[in-house]
Amino acid sequence: MTLTAYDFLYLPTMREIQFVKYEGTGNDFILINNLSGNYDFLSFTMITHLCDRKFGIGADGLILINVDSTSDFYMDYFNADGSKSFCGNGSRCAVLYTYALGIHKGTTTFNAIDGKHAASLLNNVVAIEMCDVIEIHQFNNAYVLNTGSPHYVEFNDDLTNENIVRTGKEIRYSEPFKKEGINVNLVRKIAVQKIEIVTYERGVEDETLSCGTGATACALVHNYLSKSNDNAVQVVVKGGELSVSFKRESEGKYSQIVLSGPANFVFQGTIHV
Repeated sequence: MTLTAYDFLYLPTMREIQFVKYEGTGNDFILINNLSGNYDFLSFTMITHLCDRKFGIGADGLILINVDSTSDFYMDYFNADGSKSFCGNGSRCAVLYTYALGIHKGTTTFNAIDGKHAASLLNNVVAIEMCDVIEIHQFNNAYVLNTGSPHYVEFNDDLTNENIVRTGKEIRYSEPFKKEGINVNLVRKIAVQKIEIVTYERGVEDETLSCGTGATACALVHNYLSKSNDNAVQVVVKGGELSVSFKRESEGKYSQIVLSGPANFVFQGTIHV
């Protein structure tokens, strides 16, 4: 017997999930209020289904807002394939969502897989403090660093979708990075304090319209190479524009890194899994 989508609504094993959808410069996320623990049953299989753009809600990732004992909330982030990582734009969306829930009044701290973050909100612009960067490693003609997630940064004027997907897959599945995966960024310099980037994200396994940890990585590499005394870089992504400010401590080391940009509510709904 073949079940239709209508039939699935009435299967006794189906569970109802209330969710919201947010986006940050085109990076879109499913967010679920799990402060009560009602959604602890979500499995990796369910998460990949919810993120599927044809059979689910559709998103680059899913975020559970969980209780945390040392901060206002815990941002539990899952890539579209169910794997875990830190997400800059997802964090910014989580800050806006938790403000709507009344968890904070515009300034907050939250925990994530890479540690504790401070954040602030002004209108729909969200700024979050990123983890310190302790090393920028040259890899052939590119650079590798970790901004909460691992990133490969290469300067290349060809920012077409075809090139970032082809290059992204080639690098992400190459022998040095195949096991853990890596996010791949191509960067074009616009000015001393402005760059344009495209990103192939592991876990999504495709180009996304924006990547917060990627924008941060590219801004720091750009500053590292230019040896500029400036402490901020504007980053143009396909979904809009982000700003990255920082303090350059020494060669390849950065602290007080702040990622900021717009985030927006898209819609809310209920789905059965």
